[in-house]
Amino acid sequence: MVRGVVRWGTGLLVVAVLVAGGGWLAWTHVLPTYRPTLEAGESYGIDVSAHQGAIDWDAVAADGIEVAYLKASEGATFEDDRFADNWRGARAAGLEVGAYHFFTLCKEGEEQAANLLGRLRAVGAEASALPPVVDLELSGNCADRPPVEVVQQRLTAFVAAVEEETGQPVRLYLLDDFAEPYPLPDGLADRDRWVRRLLLRPADDGWAWWQVSSRAAVDGIEGPVDLDVVSGS
Repeated sequence: MVRGVVRWGTGLLVVAVLVAGGGWLAWTHVLPTYRPTLEAGESYGIDVSAHQGAIDWDAVAADGIEVAYLKASEGATFEDDRFADNWRGARAAGLEVGAYHFFTLCKEGEEQAANLLGRLRAVGAEASALPPVVDLELSGNCADRPPVEVVQQRLTAFVAAVEEETGQPVRLYLLDDFAEPYPLPDGLADRDRWVRRLLLRPADDGWAWWQVSSRAAVDGIEGPVDLDVVSGS
């Protein structure tokens, strides 16, 4: 109970600072530097793609980041051109590493799974890697809006193919803009979740990753990056 009071007190203080600063302070100072207090077993992580450019992974590790998810692929054919370099660099710096795939509404699930699995094979991903993640959001997705049952079938096929080859349960990064028109099929509802709640700790403890900020400053990375908290459970 005391920890909960402290948690909410900290969150309210952050919000008050954002409001008092009129947005400018939040954008230039608070958001880049803010890191929530870790609870038992938790660690800081980041998720990156080619948008971050070349990364100094030793500097990232020295800045307290222990885990990284790297964009590997998107749709049926797109490959992130920094994925292999990021995988090697992050592993060499001692980080735990995993891959994520941006799921498009416009391609079959099996094709998308083949794309991600090809990227994982290319870097020699092993069983010790973090479970793969599928990124489910409408922002940046294709313009088509297939029927619910078509998207559910494609997503189910994607997850089944990836889990069969990797032997790991796929994690879900699911935003409301996707979940509202395309609810998860029953067979995927129990997967580990990666939740997005900026600054404030999620009220529900049932998460594997919590995306804290999309504007964080981390040594070794030029420009803003997504900051996450990794659950110890």
